[in-house]
Amino acid sequence: MASSRHLSLAGGAQGFNWLPVFIAEEHGIFARHGLTIDYKKMGTVDKATTAVLEGEADLAITPPEGAVSNFVKGGVLRVIASNSNRLPMSLVAQPSIKSIQDLKGKKVGTSSLTEGTAIYTQMLLSKEGLRYPGDYEFELAGIHTKRWEALKAGEIDCAPQPAPWNFLAEREGFNLIGEINDVIPEIVFAAVIGRKNWLDDNRDVVVRFLRALLDAYAITNDPSRADVTLPIFQRITTKDDIELASRGLCYMRDMGMWPGDLTIPQAAMDKTIDLMIRANLLDEAARALAGDVFDRALLEAASA
Repeated sequence: MASSRHLSLAGGAQGFNWLPVFIAEEHGIFARHGLTIDYKKMGTVDKATTAVLEGEADLAITPPEGAVSNFVKGGVLRVIASNSNRLPMSLVAQPSIKSIQDLKGKKVGTSSLTEGTAIYTQMLLSKEGLRYPGDYEFELAGIHTKRWEALKAGEIDCAPQPAPWNFLAEREGFNLIGEINDVIPEIVFAAVIGRKNWLDDNRDVVVRFLRALLDAYAITNDPSRADVTLPIFQRITTKDDIELASRGLCYMRDMGMWPGDLTIPQAAMDKTIDLMIRANLLDEAARALAGDVFDRALLEAASA
């Protein structure tokens, strides 16, 4: 085996989408590929992107929007692989609300009024004929744990919630009235990003890292390896509720959350760019260029 190399890896919360990374760490896969990983939990996804841009971290697993914005302005950030290509999220409603049609005149909690959860929710509700503004209102309720508190307190009528918190809500009598995956079947939820100059200078270590992830993703996506995947997933999501963790893990794996080949389908990249333009994070004029942020060369080398 080649000599061990250190690599610093940044992320925001390092939550459920990091499952394959923790599998690679805790089951010696990184070590087998000659890697020692230094984990940097930055607190927010934009800080993870900034850590790479400023050289505080070598790579980050984070939503790709920051890298796309940097790239179209001539910057050094590149996407080299997908971490996850799905949005594992349900629309959770109060027990009295049985369908999306019942949301007329109601209050929907989101983490932003213009991006992310607000856009996903608008798309799902518009499919059922509800328009914003007019038919319902948004309430800035914070991240999913805060939205859950607001739902329980009756401060909001509905909110998009990721797995396994959607199933926790259902178990406690709330209704799941829609799936974000139905309107956004593919999107770059999170990606591996790096600086072009560092990637060029450290090609060998990056290829090793991607090969280790490919091995870990194979375990993540194998239903027969629950002995490995479930305890880690439980720890990073529900802590002490194995039934809920098992349901959440199966839900994500079955929808194709973690792409076995780490690649980004064109449809997923197109949808990411569409939503950036819709949220005024990207100019329409940059659409044709934006997808080139994905540099496939290192992943192709790792897969060879």
